[in-house]
Amino acid sequence: MIRLLSRTILFAALAATLATPLAAQARTRDSAAVAAVVERFHGALAAGDSTGALALLAPDAIILEAGGVETRAEYRAHHLGGDIEFARAIRRQRGPMRVRVKGDVAWATSTSVTEGQFRERAINSAGAELMVLTRTPRGWRISAIHWSSRTRRPS
Repeated sequence: MIRLLSRTILFAALAATLATPLAAQARTRDSAAVAAVVERFHGALAAGDSTGALALLAPDAIILEAGGVETRAEYRAHHLGGDIEFARAIRRQRGPMRVRVKGDVAWATSTSVTEGQFRERAINSAGAELMVLTRTPRGWRISAIHWSSRTRRPS
């Protein structure tokens, strides 16, 4: 009996030891995949690719910006064109992206500085972005975006 119990404990300890690096590797892969989706979304906006940007949004995605909330369909009809125009006209410098993964949900956060001219208006703003992604059969998709910004004070 003691021998069986010792083997069971040994097996459990070995399994836990092996599972920890595998779980860490899976989280690292998931984090990289989430970051890649966020990058592809921003790349699609900058390239003027509305189809590519929309393909990365989950069907039930919501977008929070400018004090409002839009569904994917509302975003497509209202702000997507303006976001593409803005992304193509002005370069933004994004700070490091932080990704957290919990099972089939992940969130990516970053800050940015945006400076330039847009529609004859000087832009100098600090921004924050939160994207929530969910794992789907087609890979990670953006389920929610929250963008906020404020005017930067001259230094």
